[in-house]
Amino acid sequence: MISFLPTDEERAFVEVAGEFARNRLRESARDAEKARTPSDDVVSAAHDLGLLSLELPESLAGAELPLVSQVQVLEALAFGDLGIVQGMPGLCDSASVMRLLPHPERLELADGAAQRVPWIHVEPGEVAVIVERSGFRLEGVAFPRRSALGADQLLVSFLAPGGEAIVAWLDRTAAEWSEDAGDVRLGLLAAHIGRIGFEGTIVRPEDVLLRGDEAEQVIAGAKARVAVLEAAKCVGVMRASLEYTIEYTSQRKAFGQEIPKFQGVSFTVADMAIETEAARNLVWQAAHAVDSRGAEAMQDASRALAYALRSARFVTNQGVQMLGGAGYLQEYPVEKWMRDAQAQAVLYGKEMEWFERAGSRALGLAEKEGVLV
Repeated sequence: MISFLPTDEERAFVEVAGEFARNRLRESARDAEKARTPSDDVVSAAHDLGLLSLELPESLAGAELPLVSQVQVLEALAFGDLGIVQGMPGLCDSASVMRLLPHPERLELADGAAQRVPWIHVEPGEVAVIVERSGFRLEGVAFPRRSALGADQLLVSFLAPGGEAIVAWLDRTAAEWSEDAGDVRLGLLAAHIGRIGFEGTIVRPEDVLLRGDEAEQVIAGAKARVAVLEAAKCVGVMRASLEYTIEYTSQRKAFGQEIPKFQGVSFTVADMAIETEAARNLVWQAAHAVDSRGAEAMQDASRALAYALRSARFVTNQGVQMLGGAGYLQEYPVEKWMRDAQAQAVLYGKEMEWFERAGSRALGLAEKEGVLV
């Protein structure tokens, strides 16, 4: 029997994260979006509370919390502002790879609390990989990644010609790549989203951390962990939109009675609540599964993220609709939550892509085609 009741330690940490989200993240959300980055004060406070190293292994001075604990904290933080959460400096998605590496402490990480190390996992057809005497040459532009702008180090993984999985560590002192901020008009504007351009970038033999079956296992495990963590953030922004909608509609009247007394409003809010709770249950179940079985629980992680992405777009959109025309005004936060949820789906894949990945893995098609899902 699986118990989802939080421990006393988890409950205390979630309360701290929730208070920080309400008092700091929510209040500075618009300023961070305008500046395209979280403020130094907010980053420093988050660092002092230990909120930037939840996934990092203890060998890198991280908390190394289980996913079941992390998803509760991340939901609480994203409730404050998803854009700031995604824009916090650190190892970002690379932390999930570090968590599974045999000796992550051997890596030479850049100094400074503002370091950004995105994980560039090359999908099929995204970037060309050419074998040369000096190693592997990368050619092409990667899909948008958060924390890609201003990164001096990259964690790169790809399939070499022949199907061998590679995990490598790149540093600007030895490798070259370009950054493109692109045309940003949607959401998550403080997340340093950009596209990494590889123009003859060489991955030397000494840059390779893992290869072969060991690399494939680490990549698969890290992808499962990232899926669960990102799904938890979706639940946070859903809960923010839901609670704000309930509070707003309960204070408004039409035709002499409160708006929630109309079936069209009450049924919509009920649907929003159902979607939020369902997504949370799937995230917690997937977190427990990945903690227990690692990469073998990829289907659980894919299902949780697919549902969370779809539900986040639905709930945040309905939040805007429930406010009527006012929902599109920046005076109210619901329009930002809607934009952030849409951007989250762009970054981490539409729900059908994750359903297809889960199906391919279940049918064994991924292994036949040499695709890591």
